[in-house]
Amino acid sequence: MNALCRHTLLEYHGCDPEQLKRPHEVRAWMRAAVRAGGGTIVKAVFHAFNPYGVSGVLVITESHVTIHTWPEHGYAAVDIFSCNPKLDHGLIRRRIKEMLGAKRVTARSFRRGVAPGL
Repeated sequence: MNALCRHTLLEYHGCDPEQLKRPHEVRAWMRAAVRAGGGTIVKAVFHAFNPYGVSGVLVITESHVTIHTWPEHGYAAVDIFSCNPKLDHGLIRRRIKEMLGAKRVTARSFRRGVAPGL
């Protein structure tokens, strides 16, 4: 059976806490990673929390990419959801790992919108 979309859940561990606190840099890095993976950005919304942490969403023509950071734990969670098979989830994953200085990343991908006849 075919799927309408692909959803990848990424967990970045052992990240540089300072990198996770900077909303402007996180936004720039996420934009660069999504573009490198073939995504077309429609809108970006990022928010810095007090005392620290960043949440952001990139709405892309292919669907969306989100990030949530926990600097105090050296951890970030990223979701990539796309309905275009050309979006390179693996390249986006690797670019974000480099940008955050993560020591380890785990990934799980799911086919979404799977139904008979699709």
